[in-house]
Amino acid sequence: MTAVHPSRSSDLGPRLYGRRIVLRPQVAGDFAAWSEVRVRNEDWLIKWEPQRLAFQLDSALDRNMFVARCTARERERQAGTQYSFGIFVDGIFCGEVNLNNVVRGALQTATIGYWIDQAYAGNDYIAESVVVAAHYAFEHLHLHRLEICIIPRNTNSHRVMEKIGIRAEGTALRFLEINGVWEDHVRYGLTAEEWNSRRADLVTTWLGSH
Repeated sequence: MTAVHPSRSSDLGPRLYGRRIVLRPQVAGDFAAWSEVRVRNEDWLIKWEPQRLAFQLDSALDRNMFVARCTARERERQAGTQYSFGIFVDGIFCGEVNLNNVVRGALQTATIGYWIDQAYAGNDYIAESVVVAAHYAFEHLHLHRLEICIIPRNTNSHRVMEKIGIRAEGTALRFLEINGVWEDHVRYGLTAEEWNSRRADLVTTWLGSH
């Protein structure tokens, strides 16, 4: 399969295809699957995510909050500022990969964020999802640079970067608030020039097609 079929895009956003995964924006009908995965994985995920505000409802427990989240993500997609995708394996929701903070003008960049259900970890689904997202970012959104920022102790995420071969650029001190603490992050970068030079290998290895 190719990484994206623009002809299959709809008002709900594109579907992106890897070798084993499908990426698509989430919709209201995904609430039950989202809730089950997020509640079951709370301890697995909370230490890597920003702290939810005290007055903010939890989208894993409140369907209206989840629907509002989907609506906000769709507005961001239409505005071209963020592209959020659920990760599906054999039709089962198991995580997310997002192109966040899209900046145009002279920068032409975005950051990639991701998480996965612990039950699906260790199968390279995130590495595959990152390559699918990069394919979309460089070849369909025509961005020039992608960045992935990882807490130094998050060894699982660092292994994803090693498997794909994304270049580390150094550590930004107290870069993001994570679970109530301002955490250092290692910044990884991938430019369009690097993507173009490695495209054939990345697509063949992770997506199974040129």
